[in-house]
Amino acid sequence: MTALGCIALVPGYACAFQPLITDDTGTQGTGGNQIEVAYNRTVETVAGTKTVTDEVPLVYTRGISDALDVYVSAPYQKIDVPAPSPSARGWGNTALGVKWRFYENEASKLSFALKPELRLPVSEAREMRGLGTARATYGAGLLATQETTIGALHANFAVERVTHADPALDAAERRTLYRASLAPVWDVTAHWKLALDAGWVTNPDPGAHRYLGYIEIGTIYAPAKDVEIALGIVRNFHDGSVSATHATLGLTWRFR
Repeated sequence: MTALGCIALVPGYACAFQPLITDDTGTQGTGGNQIEVAYNRTVETVAGTKTVTDEVPLVYTRGISDALDVYVSAPYQKIDVPAPSPSARGWGNTALGVKWRFYENEASKLSFALKPELRLPVSEAREMRGLGTARATYGAGLLATQETTIGALHANFAVERVTHADPALDAAERRTLYRASLAPVWDVTAHWKLALDAGWVTNPDPGAHRYLGYIEIGTIYAPAKDVEIALGIVRNFHDGSVSATHATLGLTWRFR
């Protein structure tokens, strides 16, 4: 498994603050709803061979209280691998999770949240095609947000435990994955934000560097109060012979 595959496995990637990998502590508030949809495209090159993954994640979030959200997400994927291996397509692991903002200081504009997540298993046939894991995967993230006069600074530390039905896959990969990341977001105008996201993640390949890094540049456009369009480009580094680039285009809609 390669760099962006690792990033996708860490909690908060598909269900984060679009288009970032790093999540914020914001919640929907009591009775608030949020729907997120995105188109993600990842191109990985290893020794001259290319794997292209197209993914459409869908996320629904519901505000239970002012500081507590629950969410469900499911990604549809299409994976094109080098010949003669066949391409794969289908639904990946459905995720169930909560975000709880347990600390907020209105004077300093600093807040912290916890985000535990459970990913339900797919079938063993889908696991063999690379569409997910056939055993439940679980993890949690600690989130921090510091609001500033020009935007906000977000920081995450996340961990996930991955288990496969196939013992050979478990033996071939690191099963405990970590991510630490930092993302400043700047308010450029009333409608535009610019963002930078950088961090390190555990490389699941035990034969490669234990940790690898990523950097993302992104922008968020809000044509209306409760609608956002997000665009991001992610590049991995420190992963030896693997080259991976990930692009994401997302839409967020909030309503009551």
